[in-house]
Amino acid sequence: MFTLKQYKATNIKNIALLGHGNSGKTTLADAILYYGKATDRIGKSADSTLALDFDAEEKKRKVSVSTALFPVEIGENKLNLIDAPGQFDFAAGVSEALAAADSALIVLSGKSGLTVGAQKAYEAARKNNKPVAFFINKLDSVHAHFYRVVSIITGQYGGVICPVVVPFVEGEQVTCYINLITGKAYTYDGLTAKEYTPVPDNSDISSMRDIMLEAVASTDEGLMDKYFGGEAFTEEEILGALKTGMQSGDLCPVFCGVGQDGAAVPMLVDTLAAIAPSAADGKVMCADDSAVAVDENGPAALIVFKTIADPFVGKLSYFKVVSGTVKSDSRLISQRTGNEEKLSKVMWIKAGKQEDAPAIPAGDIGAVAKLGNVLTGDTLCEAAFGKAIKVPAFPLPQLTMAVYPKVKGDEDKIAQGLTRLMEEDPTISFSVNTETKEQLLSGLGEQHIDVIISKLAAKFGVSVELKTPRVAYRETIRKTVKVQGKHKKQSGGHGQYGDVWIEFSPCEGDEMIFEEKVFGGSVPKNFFPAVEKGLRDSVQKGVLAGYPVVGLKATLLDGSYHPVDSSEMAFKTAAGIAYKDGLPQAGPVLLEPIGTLNVTIPEDNMGDVIGDINKRRGRVIGMNPVGGKLQEIIAEVPMAEMSDFSTSMRSITQGRAEFTLNFERYEEVPAHIAGKVIEAAKAE
Repeated sequence: MFTLKQYKATNIKNIALLGHGNSGKTTLADAILYYGKATDRIGKSADSTLALDFDAEEKKRKVSVSTALFPVEIGENKLNLIDAPGQFDFAAGVSEALAAADSALIVLSGKSGLTVGAQKAYEAARKNNKPVAFFINKLDSVHAHFYRVVSIITGQYGGVICPVVVPFVEGEQVTCYINLITGKAYTYDGLTAKEYTPVPDNSDISSMRDIMLEAVASTDEGLMDKYFGGEAFTEEEILGALKTGMQSGDLCPVFCGVGQDGAAVPMLVDTLAAIAPSAADGKVMCADDSAVAVDENGPAALIVFKTIADPFVGKLSYFKVVSGTVKSDSRLISQRTGNEEKLSKVMWIKAGKQEDAPAIPAGDIGAVAKLGNVLTGDTLCEAAFGKAIKVPAFPLPQLTMAVYPKVKGDEDKIAQGLTRLMEEDPTISFSVNTETKEQLLSGLGEQHIDVIISKLAAKFGVSVELKTPRVAYRETIRKTVKVQGKHKKQSGGHGQYGDVWIEFSPCEGDEMIFEEKVFGGSVPKNFFPAVEKGLRDSVQKGVLAGYPVVGLKATLLDGSYHPVDSSEMAFKTAAGIAYKDGLPQAGPVLLEPIGTLNVTIPEDNMGDVIGDINKRRGRVIGMNPVGGKLQEIIAEVPMAEMSDFSTSMRSITQGRAEFTLNFERYEEVPAHIAGKVIEAAKAE
C-alpha cells in the first residue's frame, strides 16, 4: 500500500463519484485506483472485492450502502475519490460526498443512459455549486450506445455538454477510443493503451469534435476569434478552456470507457487531473451566506462530512479542512456547541483503513477518532475563523416501522444502538410513541431500514423484528347524556359510598373539561377533586376500542354522600362507573389522525399519484407548479393509510417523488373502517 505525502490545495482534487445504482461507479473508482497504483487490481462487485465496498453490509449485499473515500496520486496531483451510493435508500451518501467534493463525476451506463439517479445527482451537484463531468460507462455491454446517451443528456442539459473522449464503433463493438483534445486514438488491453492509426472518422465523431471545439471557443473571446478564423486550438488552449468552463459550470466534459477492464480510464484520469477544479479554486459557503477562500495560511477550520459509529473503536469523524492546517493535538471550537474539541490523532482514509498523517492541510480530507460530542455537519475551527460552514441538506426519512425486540427487555439496547447509528446517518430518525408505546424507526426506504437493523445486530448485539406502526386513534362522543354513577360497598366496619350524577357532552380540544354545578352540598367540595381524578383516569381508555377520549366535557351536577362511609376513593370509583355507563349512550365514535401531505412529482405522473392518494381516502386540496416540469400536490390524508406511501411513490415516479407528511388534526373514521379497527383492538 502506497504512503501518502503532503499536497498543497492547488494540487488536491476532491471528486465525488455519483450516479444511479448499478452504473458502475465503484468499479470505475477501482480502475482509477489501480491506474494510480493505489491498489493492485480492479475488483468485482460480484466477488465482493471492490476496494471501496469494504463494509460487511456492502460485501453481503454487493451494493454500496455508504460513502467511501480513497486517495490516489496522479502526477503532481492528489485525487480524493469520494464514492457515494447510487441506491435511493442510501441517498445520505450524496449529501456527504458533495460536502467534501470540489467537483462531481456522474457515471452513466451506456445501456441505461440518463436514469433518475443520474438526474438527481446532477441536480444535487448544481444546487451545491459543484462542477460536473460525465463518464459513460459499460461500453463493452450489448446494446450500449454512447452517441444515443450523449444525445439524451444534450437534450436534457443543453450546450453545457462537451464531449472529450468518444468511441469508434464498428458493428456493435468499440474498436478504439478517440481523445478529441489530442486528436489521437487508442486501443486498450486493460489499462495499457496502444495508439491506433489512422485515426477513424465518421459523421458521429466529426459532430462530437465540432461540439467540443464550439464549447471550447465559447469560454474566451480570443478563442472565439480563432475558431471563426479557422485556426486550430493547441492542446494547452483546449485544456485551459475546459478547466475554465468546468469550474464556472458552463461546460460538463463527457468521457467514456469501461470501468471493469479499465478501457479509456487513463484518458479520463489524466484529463480530470488537468481540468477538474482544485480545492483552492472554489469558495466555501458559510451558514451566514458569506463565502471564504480555501486558505492554507488562515486560521484552522474543518467541516465534518461523515461519521462512523463503532461500539469498539468509537466514533470516527471524516472531515475536510477548509482553512489552515489541522494537526494531531489541535484544539478547535465547535460552532454548534461552543465547546473546545481536542483532535487526538489525525489520519488519512483509504477505504476501510486509516494511515497516520503528520497534518491535514487546507483542501485535503482526513479523519479523527473519538470526538464524542461532534456530529456530521459540525464545523470545528479556531476562534479567529469563527463561522459555521454550510453543508448540503440531507433527505428526510420517508418510511417508518415499529421495532420490537426479539428478546424481551432489550428495549433500552435498541434505543442506545439506534441513537448511536443516528450519529453516523442523519437520515435515520428514532422515537417512542407515548400513546402506542412503540419504538419507531424511520429511514429512506425498505433497504435502508434493513441495513440499519443488520447494523444494530452486528454492532450492538440486538435482534429485532419490524411491524407496521400502530395508529394512534382517539375516541369522542357526539351526544349529551346524564348518568348516575353509584359505588356502595359494605364489608364490616366502615363501608364505601359515593354517588354522582354527571353530564357528558361534546366539546372542542384534546383535554377533558371538568366542571361542577352542584347545589345544596349534595356532594361535598372536598370530593370534587376525586371525581375529576376518576374521570381523567377513565378517559385514557375509550369504550369502543380502548383509545384515549378527547373532546369531552364532564359536568358534576348532583349526587349524595354518607357522613361515615364516603371517601375520596369511593367518589373516584363512582365517577369511573358513571363514565363506563354514560359514554356508550353518548354516541361514541372513533377518530383517526389526518395529515397534510406535500408531494413533489414529475407532472407526467400527476394522474397516477392523484389516483393513489384517492385510494388512500385522501383529498387533494391544491396543486402548484414548482419548475423543472415538477408539480406539488397538497392533500389531506388519513395517516393510517400512509405506511407504504413511500414505496408506492418510488414505484410510480421511479424515485423522483419527494414528500413530507405532517399531522394536522383528528377526524371521524368512516363506519365500515371503524368496525374493523374496533374488532382488531378487541382481539388484541
